[in-house]
This record gives sequence, C-alpha cells and structure tokens, in this order.
Amino acid sequence: MLSRLLLRPLSSSVALPGAVQLLGISNSAGPQLAQAAVQLAKTVPEPNSLPQQQETSASNRWLQELGVIRTDWTRQEVTDVYHTPLLDLVFHAATIHRMYNDPSMVQRCTLLSIKTGGCPENCNYCSQSSSWSKETGMKAEKLMDLEDVYQAALRANESGSTRFCMGAAWRGPSQVGPRQWERVLEMVTRIRGLGMEVCTTLGMLTPEQAAQLRQAGLTAYNHNLDTSPEFYGQVTTSRKYSDRLDTLATVRNAGISVCAGGIIGLGEGPQDRVGLLHQLATLPEHPESVPINRLVAIQGTPMGAQGLVPPTGVDLVRCIATARVVMPRTVVRLSAGRLNLSVAEQGMAFLAGANSIFDGDKLLTTKNNDRDEDSSMFELLGLRSRPAFMPYASGNSSSRSFPQATSTGSSPLTAAAQPASRALEAAPAQEGGCCGGSKTAASAGSSGGCCS
Repeated sequence: MLSRLLLRPLSSSVALPGAVQLLGISNSAGPQLAQAAVQLAKTVPEPNSLPQQQETSASNRWLQELGVIRTDWTRQEVTDVYHTPLLDLVFHAATIHRMYNDPSMVQRCTLLSIKTGGCPENCNYCSQSSSWSKETGMKAEKLMDLEDVYQAALRANESGSTRFCMGAAWRGPSQVGPRQWERVLEMVTRIRGLGMEVCTTLGMLTPEQAAQLRQAGLTAYNHNLDTSPEFYGQVTTSRKYSDRLDTLATVRNAGISVCAGGIIGLGEGPQDRVGLLHQLATLPEHPESVPINRLVAIQGTPMGAQGLVPPTGVDLVRCIATARVVMPRTVVRLSAGRLNLSVAEQGMAFLAGANSIFDGDKLLTTKNNDRDEDSSMFELLGLRSRPAFMPYASGNSSSRSFPQATSTGSSPLTAAAQPASRALEAAPAQEGGCCGGSKTAASAGSSGGCCS
C-alpha cells in the first residue's frame, strides 16, 4: 500500500501525509519510510483494478526506490527524472523532501565579496574577470580588512542569516601572499565564533590550504561545477572541468563540507542541465549543499552581450525538483536570479525541495532580493529560518560539529557559541531524524528545529 501511495501522481485522491498517519509512521522517519517503500514495492502486487501508472523496468528504478540515497545514477535515469511531467515531478520531489526535511524550514545565508575584481580566470558570465574589466567597468579592489568583514557578518547575524559566505575573485589562494591568506583564515575563525556557519569560495585549493581552512573552523567550501562537462568549454577556457572536480575532492578529503552547484541560462540545453545534476549526484558523496543559480546577465561580459533568453521560473523549479530527487538529503539552495521571480514561483521552488536562500541586497556584484521582502514571503508561505548547525545529513564533519580549533594567533570561540559546540559534540548526527540527524543532535544547536 505504502509503495503505491509514494508512486501515485498528483491526480490521486489519497494524500501521503494522511496515509503515513494511518500507518503510524512519524514524519521524522524519513530513511525508514524510504526503505519501507522499496520493500513494499518489491513484495506487494499491483491490484488489477488500478491503472498501471508506470512501467516496471530498469528505466524507472528511481520511482521504485523513491527517496533512497544513491550515487550510481545513470545519465539516462537523471534524464528521465528531469523530463517527468512537471506536476508529477514536483509531487515526487516534495514527497522525498518531506522524508528527510521539515518543508517549512529554509536557511537564510549572506554572501559577501571580500575581494572584488581582477580575477585572472575568463568565466564568460562573470563581471570580475580582468579579461573584460574595461567593458564592465569593474576595478580590481584589495582584500577587505578583517574588521569590516566581521562587522558585515554581525549585521547579517542580527538580520537572521545563519550562514555567512565569503567570495574572493582569485584563481586560488596560491596567487596571494601569506599575509592575505592569514587574514582570510582569521575571518573564518572570528565569524565562526559568532555561532554562524561559515562558507568560502576562493577558487582552487591545495590540500594544505584546505587543511588550514578546516582548522580555522570553516563549515563548507563552495566550488560550483557551473554546467555539464560537455558545455564547460563555452563557459571558460582558463581551467578544466577536472580542475573543479579535483578541488571538490581536496575539500572533501580535508573533512570540509562540499557546496557545489551550477548556473542555468548560460545558453546550455536541457541535456547540459541533466549533465550537471548527474555529475553532482554521482560524486563519491552527495554535496552538503547544491546552489541552483539563474544567470544574471551583466553588461560587458561575453554572455551579457549574447542576448541569452533567461530561464523561466518553471525551468528553475524543474532543476530544483530533479536535484531533490537525485540527492534527497542535500540542501538545495535557491541562489542567484531570484530578483524577478514572483512569490508564487519561489513558493513552487520551495515545494519542489529548495530549502535555502541568499538574502541581503547584493550577491557578490549583482542585486538581490531585499531582506524585508524575503521576510514577508516567509510569513506568507509559512516558512521559518533554519538555525545554524542543525545536522547536515550530506555534510562532512565540519557541518556536524563545532570544533574549538582556531587558526594561528586567533582567539577561541565566543562563550555564547561554546555551549552549542559541546552539545553537538556530545550528540553527533545519526540517521533517522527528519533533518537527517538524531532528534538530540538537531535540537542541540538551536530551538525550533524540525527535530526539536
């Protein structure tokens, strides 16, 4: 019975939550629910009186194993998921989302450019490349001072953000001197001391640099794949796709959570969006976070001059829903390009599995939604903010603990942050909670979580 309910499309008159209640299964039993569905799908015959909804073949294994964590997805399977009729796709994605997450909880993150312009890379969508700085009018700036970045993090924290992300227009930290690098490490440590999650995007990393970031207290490292391997040459020629994958491996091996996603609207086709999601879903471990961005075309960049047709809200929802199906426990971040989306379009994205946004009026160099507008949207849609350090089921150890380790010359974490550290270390994340962790671990970081 349960397997039939999980596979039933939107036209069904039977609601999954009601059926779950009838069966006595709590909403927090996500992984057990998924496994139960798989076993029932194998053992319970389809009644002759019911119309056959899907063919039982290898091509729809994802429907038979809805919500099961896998890294062996084939390109064809991801293609099948992506091209599922939209309302059925959103239904399946929403079903999986509720297996592992509180659908009303959305994380609010803030992104700051700590070093703007002068980047030696030639990403055709980016205004910070030195290759077309004259056309964009983007001047190379120095690395921000530590105190200025810290004050920005304080403001973000007071505004309700629980993750602070810092981006630098570098090919990698290897291009800068030791003093600048030490300043970045100190930024990480001080902001982590506020009780905030900290993410950086600094380009390609060496194992030594990744280890230093981990020691400084970094939560996650963002390194987007941007698009499919086949289309990547249209995005940049200054690095290879394998360089991106190597950096993700370096980050993962250092014990730092991986944040990796991409951009739609670069001129790619649906097969390239499938290729991107297939790459992410077949990494050795699913990323902690997958940002899905809509291209914000900037005048003066090569892609800004191409007159590309921007992807629709439906295009975005389809990508988010597919990401949720193939990476059930990953945080799917509704990222750049929200500015001209309606509340209804964003609401559909949250229904399809998005559970994070970037708030604040700016994302690196582009405009973003106003915080007050987002607060109004949260109230209208019945959303609430995800607290910092709730366990990330697909996160590395940096997302599941609050270490006391600090970078050279830095101060220990603030007294306010230390109790959360001890609570989380005493109750490590375990399978079984609706957030992918144990109820104890989820409630330790902050009250109001879906497992509290």
